[in-house]
Amino acid sequence: MKLTISDKESKQISKDMYGLFFEDINYSLDGGLHAEMLENRNFEAVFAYGKKDDYATVYDGGYGWSVYKDDGAGSFLSYDSREPLNDKNPHYLVFTGRGKNPSFTNKAYDGIYLRTGENYTVSFYARTEEALTVSVSVCKSGKTFMSDSVAVTGNEWKKYRMEMTAGGTVEQGSFVVSLDREAAVCFDQFSMMPKDAICGVFRVDLAEKLKNLKPSFLRFPGGCIIEGNTLANRYQWKDTIAPAEERRFNWNRWAVHNCNENTGFSGPYAHYGQTYGVGFYEYFLLCEYLGAKPLPVVNVGLACQYMSTEQVALDSEEMQTYIQDALDLIEFANGSTDTKWGAKRAEMGHPVPFGLEYMGIGNEQWQTDRSQFFERYAMFERSIHEKYPDMKLIGSAGPDVWSENYTKAWNWLREEHKRTDNLAYAVDEHYYVSPEWLYEHTHFYDDYDRDIKVFAGEYACHIKGRSGKMNNPTANTLGAALAEAAFLTGVEHNADVVVLASYAPLLARMGYTQWSPDLIWFDGRRSYCTPSYYVQELFSKYRGSRTLQAELDRGGMEETESKLFVSAVEDEDGKLIIKLVNGSENDYAVSLEGEWVRRIVGKPVTVLSLAGSAEDVNTITNPDTVRIKESRITLPDEQLTIPKNSFQVLLVP
Repeated sequence: MKLTISDKESKQISKDMYGLFFEDINYSLDGGLHAEMLENRNFEAVFAYGKKDDYATVYDGGYGWSVYKDDGAGSFLSYDSREPLNDKNPHYLVFTGRGKNPSFTNKAYDGIYLRTGENYTVSFYARTEEALTVSVSVCKSGKTFMSDSVAVTGNEWKKYRMEMTAGGTVEQGSFVVSLDREAAVCFDQFSMMPKDAICGVFRVDLAEKLKNLKPSFLRFPGGCIIEGNTLANRYQWKDTIAPAEERRFNWNRWAVHNCNENTGFSGPYAHYGQTYGVGFYEYFLLCEYLGAKPLPVVNVGLACQYMSTEQVALDSEEMQTYIQDALDLIEFANGSTDTKWGAKRAEMGHPVPFGLEYMGIGNEQWQTDRSQFFERYAMFERSIHEKYPDMKLIGSAGPDVWSENYTKAWNWLREEHKRTDNLAYAVDEHYYVSPEWLYEHTHFYDDYDRDIKVFAGEYACHIKGRSGKMNNPTANTLGAALAEAAFLTGVEHNADVVVLASYAPLLARMGYTQWSPDLIWFDGRRSYCTPSYYVQELFSKYRGSRTLQAELDRGGMEETESKLFVSAVEDEDGKLIIKLVNGSENDYAVSLEGEWVRRIVGKPVTVLSLAGSAEDVNTITNPDTVRIKESRITLPDEQLTIPKNSFQVLLVP
């Protein structure tokens, strides 16, 4: 086999090529990236159930809370809304404590994890008819690992705060609130946050793993989350920028994932909710922390087309409010402090604009005579570009890249592009596919028109029998990651078409997952990266500034037979970066041809490598089975060996 690299047909690589797609699925926000450690902290939980066009919820404000200890005296929890803390989240807990030191506890997902010496902030609102002492502690097996007390007085709502330090390390501990005597006390809006939370909001290990990927953009707050299973259930960004206790609770559309007649139209995650402790302001802060450009997505008046036929009429006044929400979002992100929404941003602590460049119009909508998505998109495009002509809008090719929906979308886009070349900066394409599909479609973008760009917005390799299932980390195999790497070499070859790309989904909490595979898995104590994560890291960190033509003579073998793929790029400093994917069970010896690759011979070259068995997976207890290994080589001649089941990045000085 021979590898030749040349300057022919060089293409500029978008500086924003590789980024992140975040959706609140798999408890990736509440219970995940949001560092809040308590569950159902505002007593607004609901039990969600139903089927397409028929979803409902039942209030279940006591979810996650229970009596901890009352010496059998009969303490109990009840929930009221007659004198609320606010009218956005009106329910609150009334704890009637009886006996000696009555107490109650929070489920906190799988319990509280503390690290010795780490600091935590605990807060809550309370009111009571008579003064008493409230203690908060974390306990397990009769041992207290952290505790503090505060005097609670007065029958008006008041916020109480405790700064606490863990006196020991504990896993699956109990969060316990105790009274020093019998009393009835009203509580609301509990919180327990680690002091090391990034921006005071984000769980540090997860945020750091995201930052390590060097993402150029962050698409948020999700896909189907934007649409909702009903329009009332859709994500409304204006609900998320009030003070935390006034951010209106919303049930999560993934609470009803895979519900059907066999499950009684409910599922194991029926209480999955959104407290909006992380809202649009915090998403913009996260983008700043990551060094990523924000790419928010807005609803176009359609609930999720898979789950609902609910929609807003095009000629209705309500449709105009959806468009205005998009315009107001741009003002919130970019407006000066003398504008309504720019002033709101400044009031929240960020007078400097966030510099929003991108906006997604709809998620993965598709055109039907009823949905009229094309007409909706055009309405948004005209209104936004009339006021903000430089805003880069992202369109949609639908939920796949092979159906009639996809073909209709591209035909419409190309026709409309004749009317205005500002129609869409890029078109969002989604594909969750087999490894065979990825190997067979490395040339997928070779014949695309060059006039309209592509955002590969959601993609992942799905292994038959493992993927698309709940709670299955074994779907993230090295073999799947190598297929993704092979496909991404084709994306890089077509950098003049594909300008944005992001894997999906991003995060998954162990035991709380609706969708597999995922890039990063975690529990309450730790997190780990999958082989797919490391593929993303290597492509993102070593993306280069322009492509080189990499020609691989496979000696008569078909690409899909050899499973050998290559991409070559040059960075801004003129250094050569070669990415080599071998998804087969054979080692390959490759001779190096041409001036570019001959630069390798006799020089020290850094090699970053992923390798192993195709079935290898990382786990929460064995997180480093597959990881990037760095080495230095000096080739004595013009031949290179590419190991089986490997992805290598060669950094040539």
